[in-house]
Amino acid sequence: MASVLWTPALSVHTPDDRRPDMRGYRLEQDPCPSLRLRSLGAAIAPRVTARDLGTGLLQHAALDRIRCHIPLRSRAGEERTEDGWSLEYTVGIAVALHKETDPGVEFEAQRRVTDLGFEPEAKLETVPDLGDKAYLLTRDEGDTELRVLEGGAVLSLGLTATTLHESDGHGDDGAGAEPDVPDPASYQAAMISDMRDLMSSLKH
Repeated sequence: MASVLWTPALSVHTPDDRRPDMRGYRLEQDPCPSLRLRSLGAAIAPRVTARDLGTGLLQHAALDRIRCHIPLRSRAGEERTEDGWSLEYTVGIAVALHKETDPGVEFEAQRRVTDLGFEPEAKLETVPDLGDKAYLLTRDEGDTELRVLEGGAVLSLGLTATTLHESDGHGDDGAGAEPDVPDPASYQAAMISDMRDLMSSLKH
């Protein structure tokens, strides 16, 4: 009698049953070169089409992953102040498709973890109606990141603003008032829109 009851239990809890639902996501090639970033391009500046700094596409039975950093076209010539200051923006993209292990618990555990480590003071805002779970993480005035969990897919779109100074050759490096970095909240709608485009482009 015991063996009769035990057999169905084994059939229900097989390793394959614990694999996450991929929801149609696939990483067959690097999506970064073709990612248009239409909304951020309209809100800030178009991307530099010929440049993106990536770490290469990883394809494995357990995990597919890609990371890249895409500079937006510099408007330094148009917006540089008389003191030589300008703002530059970079968009960071990361996609990880977990095919063997559900990433949900890890996604929650790393809500305040950045490339610099655990940052308890970082600001978190939940984003509704995007994937299974999504939130915006703002580390400081010039650095914000949108993270999304959907099935076995974890996606990230970050925006970093950097102030730069170009010397005029007269020894006044850094002189004058450094420009204020815009509030990242003004670009959140654009980030969400471009994240939706990224998600759609990876579904087959």
